Amino acid sequence: METLIINIPDKKSTLVKQILKGLGVTIQPVGKTSLSDYKQKLANVSIWTEDDLKVFEESKNAFENLKPQQW
Repeated sequence: METLIINIPDKKSTLVKQILKGLGVTIQPVGKTSLSDYKQKLANVSIWTEDDLKVFEESKNAFENLKPQQW
C-alpha cells in the first residue's frame, strides 16, 4: 500500500473524496493536536544536568587518549 498526500481545494474536497472512496482508497483523517496536548508533550521532555553530560565528556576523553598497540 502506498501513502499519498494531496492538497485539494475546499470546494472540491467532497467530490474528490467521493471519487477516491469509489476507487477503494482509504482516507485517513488528519489528527489535529490541541494546544494542551502539545504542552503536555513538551512537559515530558527530559532535562539533562551537567553531571549527566560529564559521563559523555569523560568517555570522549578516554577514547581520545587510547594509543594503538605496536606490533
